[in-house]
Amino acid sequence: MEYLRSGLLSLGLLFASSVGAQSLPAPAEFYFDDDARTAVPVVAIEGNDDQTHARLMQLIDRNARNADQARGQLARALIQAGREDAGRTLYAQAFANLSTRAPLRSALHWNFAWDLYRAGHHDEALDQWRQALDGRLLKPGWAPPTLALALWSADRRDEALQWYAAAVRTEPTLWNDPANYPTLLPDWTDRELAVLAEVFAAWQASPPAWP
Repeated sequence: MEYLRSGLLSLGLLFASSVGAQSLPAPAEFYFDDDARTAVPVVAIEGNDDQTHARLMQLIDRNARNADQARGQLARALIQAGREDAGRTLYAQAFANLSTRAPLRSALHWNFAWDLYRAGHHDEALDQWRQALDGRLLKPGWAPPTLALALWSADRRDEALQWYAAAVRTEPTLWNDPANYPTLLPDWTDRELAVLAEVFAAWQASPPAWP
């Protein structure tokens, strides 16, 4: 059992070290699509207490091949509790189990990206958000502000402005005033909203041309 746990931990660390190398696609002109499949929490059991986490672990132990939703939920809880390596390992297990077209896969990438971003791993977060978009025809509304935030935090500021400009092109009356952010982005932290306001100020000072 200890050998297995060590192997899974190595899998998680290898997974984490392998991301971040690929570039984001260029932003499209508009992002009107809803993406309810992706931009949602991964929840197998409602709750976020110790009892819920124990039940998630039971699900994983009893049904290892079909418990990837439970892995995603528990991975987030572990990372938020400061157990980042264990959370990464559970995410790595889930991705290893899922096919490239599995419906759950894009939601796991989206959730893992937020976990990485909030842990300060901005480049890795960008790669997870890229994978949430890869190979899909949707142009989801979450992409422009989210990628603008992450790119700005990763000091890729010209790219951040390009993505923010895509948000403004899509919904100019919504994204031209940071006072709208708490309504548009209710799950973002105050710090994240403040960073996006920095992106807005830079965009307002010098909006990039399209295309």
